[in-house]
Amino acid sequence: MSVTEARTHIDPVVLHEALAVANIPTLVPLLVQLTGDRKWTRPPYRPTRARGTDDHDDGGLPPVVQQEIRLAVEQAVLDWAAGAPVAMPAPTGRQLLELLELCVAEEVPEDFEAMTAEQMGFRPKPAPVPIAVGGEFHVVVIGAGISGMTASKYLRDIGIAHTVVEKNANVGGTWIENRYPGCGVDTPSHLYSLSFFPRAWSTYFGKRSELEEYLDGLATHFDLRRNIRFQTTAVAASWDDDAELWTVIVRDAAGAEEALTANVLISAVGQLNVPKIPQLEGMKQFKGPVFHSARWPDGLDLTGKRVAVIGTGASAMQIVPAIADVVGALDVYQRSPQWVSPNSNYFRPVDGRVHWLMDKVPFYRAWYRSKLAWAYNDRIHASLQKDPAWAYPERSLNAVNDAHRKFFTAYLMGELEGRPDLVEKALPSYPPFGKRMLLDNGWFAALKKPQVELITAGVAALTETGVVTVDGEERPADVVVLATGFEAHNPVRYQVTGIDGQVLQDLWGADDARAYLGITAPGFPNLFFMYGPNTNLGHGGSFIYLAESQINYIIDALQHMLREGISSLVCRPEVSDRYNQELDEAHQRMVWTHQGMDTWYRNSKGRVVTAMPWRVVDYWTMTRSVDLDDYVLRKNGRIVQRPESDGLPT
Repeated sequence: MSVTEARTHIDPVVLHEALAVANIPTLVPLLVQLTGDRKWTRPPYRPTRARGTDDHDDGGLPPVVQQEIRLAVEQAVLDWAAGAPVAMPAPTGRQLLELLELCVAEEVPEDFEAMTAEQMGFRPKPAPVPIAVGGEFHVVVIGAGISGMTASKYLRDIGIAHTVVEKNANVGGTWIENRYPGCGVDTPSHLYSLSFFPRAWSTYFGKRSELEEYLDGLATHFDLRRNIRFQTTAVAASWDDDAELWTVIVRDAAGAEEALTANVLISAVGQLNVPKIPQLEGMKQFKGPVFHSARWPDGLDLTGKRVAVIGTGASAMQIVPAIADVVGALDVYQRSPQWVSPNSNYFRPVDGRVHWLMDKVPFYRAWYRSKLAWAYNDRIHASLQKDPAWAYPERSLNAVNDAHRKFFTAYLMGELEGRPDLVEKALPSYPPFGKRMLLDNGWFAALKKPQVELITAGVAALTETGVVTVDGEERPADVVVLATGFEAHNPVRYQVTGIDGQVLQDLWGADDARAYLGITAPGFPNLFFMYGPNTNLGHGGSFIYLAESQINYIIDALQHMLREGISSLVCRPEVSDRYNQELDEAHQRMVWTHQGMDTWYRNSKGRVVTAMPWRVVDYWTMTRSVDLDDYVLRKNGRIVQRPESDGLPT
């Protein structure tokens, strides 16, 4: 809702009550915007810096100062509702950066200005213009999760005919496949949202059921289902270089196969959808249920059961606290410990008054979301760089990273006070953020329960009635949960054949996927990936930011094709090679190549193949528009050189 549309909908009593629960760091910049009074940018009104990623609702200010700010906002909003002009309706440049720095209480690099201005609506976002497309141009999208539906919405916006192929019976991707107890996001709900589709979230960190509801609502709101073929699996895709078309073989629920023809193929299958199943001796002999966390059986009753959870990553960390009070005994098998961060908002419900602020108070949602974006997306990126002169490289990367280590260590010690045995098992030896930081959702409290045991010996096998560790101990179990992650190193599971019969999977091998910008690969014209190689956010934040950047890039490419009569474009090998060399070099300077830990971000040769080394703002900049000089272009089969280009092959 625009600021002008909201003017007549402000109830003074409701406003006063809502401001009592408002976030102070969010209120201060919007107060400056509304009034233009710069006194609010100076002490004693400047919020302090938040510790960690908490919302810091009081801004670190005394109650009397908070109340002065709330009352000033109340008057400013009432004046605005009565018709007073906004002093700074669309701040940009240094003015915007100063307001953002006021909000987050720290310096923000200048290169964040353009992205922030666009995302807050202060600078118009380049809008794709609908194109009169002939009936023969068609796009096939594989997957109807977040990425695939975002692609469908953008394609619809510019009038491009398309078909979405989805293997499940409904939209939602990972959020309909992962149904284990405690399943949810570790990114704040208001950030884990598409910019064009906000929601009144019930909790600050959404649980699976609400995320499924959000994505179901996305499909309904934009009428996306009419383009989706459900319970249809992509089997193979092959490029016809003479016709400059993709043929996509799909299989329906009955097993019948069909060939779809497309000018462009968008693969939006994601990285985290194929369970990684360890090959343990005796799995077939185990008499009870044994299953991957992403295949949790419906109706499973764990009451009084002896349960073994193998793994201590993100899924296990959500499962264990959720079932600890139900089971009779719970063994948690840990390969390596995880760094865990506190967050007081993890289970906190969103007050209805906050929803009102988001909907009615000008700029509140925009500033709150920008504050979250800074805290979760790029704030810690600089601290993940290796300092060659750092004296303690075995435990941390640099002075700031070492301070993070001390903070998280102190938190762990406090949570596990009185349990030195657990401290010894649970305290990591590698640098913080070496694996994705996990949020404490009751993990440490669960580990201290008498019926829970953390076991650091690896799992060697299963017997009919239990689990055998590598040191030979057999422990009884009625149920075994494999919280062992996903096959993330090859993000395309159907065979893709490109120019001259090149098979994408052969080029990538089992675990070495590469793509230019994570979006396209040499030898495979008119093929685009969403959530492709090296686009996982290892340093934190919301992938949805990247999904919108990726589809922006893809739509720009399609618009060039249609306007300029380009029948195919394919990334030049030297462009992709240079990009991936720079990517690998960047990773060598970062935490995920630290040898003190194992991480699923790395492949069997130690190359980081899933995580992105760039900041979100860097990737946003890289994907603002397509540089056609990065591609070999063809028109009706003939390689062409654009007039403004100085080097495409002819």
